Amino acid sequence: MTTQDKLIKGKLNLLELGAYLGNVSEACRTLGYSRDTFYRLKKRYEADGIEGLREISRRKPNPRNRVSEEIEKAVVDVAVGYPAFGQVRAAAKLLERGISISPAGVRSVWLRHELETMKKRLRALEEKVATEGIALTEDQIQALEKAQQEKEACGEIETEHPGYLGAQDTYYVGSIKGVGRIYQQTFIDTYSRVAICKLYTQKTALTAADHLNDRVIPFFEAEGVPLLRILTDRGTEYCGNVERHDYQLYLALADIDHTRTKAKHPQTNGICERFHKTQKEEFYQIAFRKQIYMNLDELQSDLDDWLEEYNHRRPHQGKRCDGRTPMVTWAEAKPLAEEKRIVA
Repeated sequence: MTTQDKLIKGKLNLLELGAYLGNVSEACRTLGYSRDTFYRLKKRYEADGIEGLREISRRKPNPRNRVSEEIEKAVVDVAVGYPAFGQVRAAAKLLERGISISPAGVRSVWLRHELETMKKRLRALEEKVATEGIALTEDQIQALEKAQQEKEACGEIETEHPGYLGAQDTYYVGSIKGVGRIYQQTFIDTYSRVAICKLYTQKTALTAADHLNDRVIPFFEAEGVPLLRILTDRGTEYCGNVERHDYQLYLALADIDHTRTKAKHPQTNGICERFHKTQKEEFYQIAFRKQIYMNLDELQSDLDDWLEEYNHRRPHQGKRCDGRTPMVTWAEAKPLAEEKRIVA
């Protein structure tokens, strides 16, 4: 909600309270407005509706300070044509065309046309491509690709069907006497939120690859759905020399693409992070209070039982589950994966 929306809501509350109480003075006293303000807002609301409650700027534009329409159009064209350029580079590009305007002047034009950020300029470029069907330049393609990578790195995950993208992460469970440190390899299908986990006493590339080989890939093969891509952080168990790294070698043999989160942004694998919080609260904190585990197999058995509950019976409020369980979401969206395979 923007500041403008909050101001409108406050004014609307005043008018509604006055109508409900039938007492303008009491409504104004309760919400801290004057009677004069109440009647002025009421008159504007009756005349123009919600739009009448918007803040009216008292600043008057000074057309004499603005650039000509030709220059303004050129500045907008540069913003759309070179969305990755900042105001300094845009001013330099315009100077190459014989148009002299300062970087501050470029920004002023962009602000008027809501093009001041790269995200907004990319949106304008996409709209232009959609409406005019223009051919993209190399610079524009690179800018769009970079924006897509930023989305993936910053949590805006693009996932179209089950198997399109899996997220894998390592979770430190704790330490058990006689067993030592316990690590969990977590895999989540980002579309359906189906979770697959296995416990280990080490955090290595071999255990990360073993989890895929032992549990994840067999699940996808049994369902007849290929796993196309995996998102991980940049931990040593997932990243290394392609020719010698066990995890990298396994992905290459299985023909699975590998996407890494943005450096120094561990929160960008947010699906796994959120799952780990749920798992800690609903399983581990309870399990370790109910039983003393003597070995890893006992804990894995209870974890498998909890995952059965999580995947098959626990309603999930995620973006695509919308109150359904992960496996129901998987089953209903499975035809999407099959359609993609036919098209490909």
